[in-house]
Amino acid sequence: MLVAIAVVTASAVGAFIELKLSRPIGSGPAGPEVSAAPFETEWASRNVLLIGIGDSVTAGLGAKSPAHSYFNRILTNPPDEFPEMRGLCLSQVLPNVTAVNYAISGSTSDEHLRIIQEKIPVADEAFGLVVMTTGGNDLIHSYGRRKPRECAMYGATLLEAEPWIVAFRERLRLMLEEIDKRFPVGCEIYIGDIYDPTDGVGDAPSIFLPDWPDGLAIHRRYNAIIHDEAAKRSNTFVVGLYDEFLGHGSHCRQFWRSTYRRNDPHYWFYENVEDPNDRGYDAIRRLFLNAIARHTTLRQSS
Repeated sequence: MLVAIAVVTASAVGAFIELKLSRPIGSGPAGPEVSAAPFETEWASRNVLLIGIGDSVTAGLGAKSPAHSYFNRILTNPPDEFPEMRGLCLSQVLPNVTAVNYAISGSTSDEHLRIIQEKIPVADEAFGLVVMTTGGNDLIHSYGRRKPRECAMYGATLLEAEPWIVAFRERLRLMLEEIDKRFPVGCEIYIGDIYDPTDGVGDAPSIFLPDWPDGLAIHRRYNAIIHDEAAKRSNTFVVGLYDEFLGHGSHCRQFWRSTYRRNDPHYWFYENVEDPNDRGYDAIRRLFLNAIARHTTLRQSS
């Protein structure tokens, strides 16, 4: 009898660890396929400036090396690139592309607006390709350790956050307008929406974080603003990080959930819970490359 109880207990503990606590990252490529066809011929010979704006996602925190950040990987392939992705990068099709990354880890949307206004000069002759992630840190700071406030909303109620959400819409609108001003000959803006490390469950993704009952509702409002503001502009496109990362968060092993990814049931987040790991960055660069290849007017003008 005692042996049977021990076996059942061990099995239950094992199941709990595997389905609740285990977060294996897997190996190899991650994310959608990227068609080689758009990268087989030059897009344009004009001067193009690739700019990164935003937080640690665009800065590359959690990548195994700077060369593996999504920003650097959409520009050029790292030496250890996967065979199927060799040559699938912007430098392959834009011979006169240069790049500057203004993203700062830990920064929030109010800081992003200030960086655009104060740090990014006017590019008189270059066409702009702008990639950005913003708003994520507005949601997670200060991790429930302080009273919620604008751009540090963790733990806020939806009612409490309402004016801060409205302010984010205005701030994002200003960011997009200010970016346009810096590229007199034209630009395109590719903005990632905000992923959810809880796989849509809304519980605390780490034992070090308190629960946040209204977290998902506020998160949805922020993503709705990103999609709404992009839709108003002919040169701005949303890159769907949220959809692609579902099933790769803290519940990635729970096969009964609708978000379960049978072909890749692995964790795409770094040890800090909030940034991507190396496979997550691989997926993000594929999403950005696909969006740019699909929407850019540079291909049409070549």
